[in-house]
Amino acid sequence: MYYKAGKHKEAGLAYSPFKALVAPRPIGWISSQSRDGIANLAPYSFFNAISELPPMVMFVSAPDEREGKSTPTYHSAKDSLANIMETGEFGVNIVGKKQIEGMITSAEGLSADRDEFEAAKLLKKDASDIHVPLVAGAPAQLECALHDIITLPGTETRAGCKMVLGRVLSIHIDDDVIRDGKVDVSIFQPVARLGYKDYATIEDVFAIAQGVKG
Repeated sequence: MYYKAGKHKEAGLAYSPFKALVAPRPIGWISSQSRDGIANLAPYSFFNAISELPPMVMFVSAPDEREGKSTPTYHSAKDSLANIMETGEFGVNIVGKKQIEGMITSAEGLSADRDEFEAAKLLKKDASDIHVPLVAGAPAQLECALHDIITLPGTETRAGCKMVLGRVLSIHIDDDVIRDGKVDVSIFQPVARLGYKDYATIEDVFAIAQGVKG
């Protein structure tokens, strides 16, 4: 099968396979806080680590399409992005199998004056180097400072997404997931996003002496 990107329906596919092909993708469970002290928590599936030294991460925020705010020429920022633009800080909370329910609940599109931690009944953990709450009980958390925001190309119907680049300042890891000086992902089973409405947990782990670069 061959088709032009974005033209999957013309090729007979009811749903775009792009996200199913580029998978699995780690979930960036992003915590942020407004200048007024209102916490926000939301999962992003376009997320990844992009550098080891210095450690850096990125996530991509699509325009906020609630109430028809976004247009092809105007990107209305979602709450996470708006908070990060205000404060220059955010947290990344690693989603393990035990956090699936809370992660899904936090994805609901609440208004900016609502606290997703409270709505999802999640406890907050104080950060050490940023003024943003972290998810207590998550297997790990990354404290990040904003490095840059890049506007990606838009389409005929929607403004371009925003790629948020963050520098990792500090890392918290649950001692229970460390074995022999290494993080054992089989203990907390990180959750990955696939295509469509599908997810997966990492359970089958194998080692290769000489693998891919990076």
